[in-house]
Amino acid sequence: MVVNMSLFAQLLRRSQPVSVVPRIQITSQTRLMGSVSAIDSSIFRTLFGTEEIRKVFDDRAYIQRCVDAEAALARAQSRCNVIPPDIGDMVTSKVTQSELDLDRLRHETEIVGYPILPLVRQLSAICGEEAGKYVHWGATTQDIMDLASVLQMKEGLVIVERLLKDVIKTLRDLSDKYKDTPMAGRTHLQHALPVTFGYKCAVWLSGFQRHLERLEQLKSRTLLVQFGGAAGTLASLGNGDDGLRVRRALAEELGLADPSITWHVARDGVAEIVNFLALMGGSMGKLALDIIIMSSNELGEVSEPFVPHRGASSTMPQKRNPISSEVILAASKILRSNAGLVLDGMVADFERASGPWHLEWVAVPESFVIAVGALFQTHFALSGLSVHNKQMLDNLHSTKGLIVAEAVMMGMAPYVGRQNAHDIVYAACKESIEKNLTLIECLLSKEEVTSKMEEERLRALCDPVNYLGASQQMVDDVLAVKY
Repeated sequence: MVVNMSLFAQLLRRSQPVSVVPRIQITSQTRLMGSVSAIDSSIFRTLFGTEEIRKVFDDRAYIQRCVDAEAALARAQSRCNVIPPDIGDMVTSKVTQSELDLDRLRHETEIVGYPILPLVRQLSAICGEEAGKYVHWGATTQDIMDLASVLQMKEGLVIVERLLKDVIKTLRDLSDKYKDTPMAGRTHLQHALPVTFGYKCAVWLSGFQRHLERLEQLKSRTLLVQFGGAAGTLASLGNGDDGLRVRRALAEELGLADPSITWHVARDGVAEIVNFLALMGGSMGKLALDIIIMSSNELGEVSEPFVPHRGASSTMPQKRNPISSEVILAASKILRSNAGLVLDGMVADFERASGPWHLEWVAVPESFVIAVGALFQTHFALSGLSVHNKQMLDNLHSTKGLIVAEAVMMGMAPYVGRQNAHDIVYAACKESIEKNLTLIECLLSKEEVTSKMEEERLRALCDPVNYLGASQQMVDDVLAVKY
């Protein structure tokens, strides 16, 4: 299948992230070259992510989310009469109509080690004496940084969900279209039993269906508001319920769930999200590996969409390398690596970690960019996948009937017992391999076989397309799953 390159570009441009509140303007320069990572490289970036997801997790977006958190906190505290009732709207209005000095913020962050104190200084000045003194009221640095991160992850999961559904739809179409297309099923890279290509696609699909279910379930567990103050106890707002009321109102302001207790050092929610992305990466990696092997010249069963010069070699003009699948496979490994980082980040000391939390600053944005990039590549590869039915059938018959040795064994078993049937068919298979004969030829030469079964029955057992088991029914069962 030939795919116009404009389709690839069109998929990359799809939709833009949404905002929580009007955006503050941040002055900065765009760095076009010089990145040390393939993920942010101006050369490799479209292979390992999309511009849409980068806009959710770049510096500008992160600082904006910190500002969103501070503004929402002021509004929540005004609603709860913890600070004067007009302050929340005043803070929100001021910070959304002003600019931050990003260079100053970066310089002061290098000194402090965190961006929130420098940010609060600028926001307080922007809000003026009356409202400025209430900015960051009762909060601590990690409250705001966690809120910013959760808001980014929330927005990122919207993109993940959309692309996940795109992959599911494409796999549904492939499963249905090729439900009855026979091919060789392989175990240990050897012919095992016949399957259909639709069955293979449905196996892939079933994993992504479960990922969509996992995604829906994890939202209420992981997208939690964070407001606990210095040690998580909300003591800065007194011994009553003011702190809890503010936290509840803050959750409503930001569209997050209100947890039962502060989670500064209970990082399972973050770990679950990143490990969910890694699980998706595992499914995408398995799919990609299958496509890579199936597209080899020796098998030639599928090909990635043909775009002129995509997958080309600098020295071998004939090459059409499965680039999307290769990128997906690499992405799946990166995602699994980052899953380990956030699990390490869970092991935090006492009521505020002395370091492991910092691992999330690397793992979370990188995992989202990598996962979305891999989902995009998966959708692209599958939506234009060329399926070579005839080659699948030729490969199925290439072992001269050996792929249905089990069928013959099970057919013989009622007459001679399973183990005796296994030994008889094993001998026939050995002869087939050594003498380059078909399995049916070897079976018909054995009196112990022909005395039990007629030739017509043997030939039917040796035809691979007759031994598909319940594979087609299982495809229907997968397609019946609602989401």
